[in-house]
Amino acid sequence: MPSALPIADPAPADGLLPDSVARGWDERTFGVYVHVPFCRVRCGYCDFNTYTADEIRGARQSDYAGQALLEIAQAERVLGATGAAARPASTVFFGGGTPTLLPVRDLARLLDGVRSAWGLAPDAEVTTEANPDSVDAASLEALAEAGFTRVSFGMQSAVPHVLATLERTHDPDRIPLVVEWARAAGLQVSLDLIYGTPGETAADWQRSLDLALAQHPDHISAYALIVEPGTKLARQISRGEVPAPDDDVAADRYEQAEATLSAAGFGWYEVSNWATDAAHRSRHNLAYWTGEDWWGIGPGAHSHVGGVRWWNVKHPAAYAERVGADVSPAAGRETLDDETRRVEAVLLRSRLSDGLPVSLLGEDSRTAVAGLIADGLIDGRAAIGGRVVLTLRGRLLADLVVRVLTERT
Repeated sequence: MPSALPIADPAPADGLLPDSVARGWDERTFGVYVHVPFCRVRCGYCDFNTYTADEIRGARQSDYAGQALLEIAQAERVLGATGAAARPASTVFFGGGTPTLLPVRDLARLLDGVRSAWGLAPDAEVTTEANPDSVDAASLEALAEAGFTRVSFGMQSAVPHVLATLERTHDPDRIPLVVEWARAAGLQVSLDLIYGTPGETAADWQRSLDLALAQHPDHISAYALIVEPGTKLARQISRGEVPAPDDDVAADRYEQAEATLSAAGFGWYEVSNWATDAAHRSRHNLAYWTGEDWWGIGPGAHSHVGGVRWWNVKHPAAYAERVGADVSPAAGRETLDDETRRVEAVLLRSRLSDGLPVSLLGEDSRTAVAGLIADGLIDGRAAIGGRVVLTLRGRLLADLVVRVLTERT
């Protein structure tokens, strides 16, 4: 969730949604995202809507759970007013920031708020992100007892000098400990990695992959480092203090990850995500990529219900003021027409191993598929079956492939 918000239509103060969002309601899943905008330290590469204790003014971390519960109550009323039958949440995801900087009792209160408003599906996936140094055995056990089913640890690297460049504060030796504690609590485990950090070698990256695999997680995410404008890292690069990431090196690291993870039995299901099997894919993130419904709680959080998308004010103080006055915290919103939704489906679904139906493409794009197959970017066997699925080379050039498919629609 980048820090800059889009420009679109004003959102109504009462947050009410058009009746059209109820169409097809029972054909879509419903998820809840809870944004916790607090971090102990701001990493130099991060562009998310997060705040350290020194940066935040006019809001207190200790008040946050109560404020987010007010938005959950608003969301319950707004969705109820559409006339559609209530749906239990199939996924809940606590992201940030560092959600586990909040006391477990606050995270449990928020999950109880979701449960009270909509209920949880019997097989609901409930995830929290966590830094390895923000949890211990007792807190992970308490999270499991509260109803959390999954934890995603921000491992990023196993190499101290890479973590130092990223300004991550944990010791890599802590990774086996937190995974062991999570397993003992009965939680599924995902590990997040970053590759392409300036100064990272192929051996460094292999060390990170090997340490991650040695923990036998259910899921691994591996993201290329992106230099976001306005971040400390971007300023360091502009001053020549740190070399810029190299695209060719990043491609090499991706191929290295694919080879290592595949050999260990992990299958990719989205360009940057691998899982031990289909049951351990991140269902919450899949809902984003496949255009399902979700409500985003918290400052800067984004939501999508039935083709209407909106986003909240960014600053925690402004957020607290609005929800405290029973005013929608939404800063803006847009209603997507059918063509926009179709193009967005191409943008997102083409990045999945399940691919997208060729029928979603326009006539020119369907013609372009043959050329992309010839170039080795799309799996020809899948295309014969009526789907567009990227090859490894296609994943390396995913943005190019998507551009070709969408520009020709």
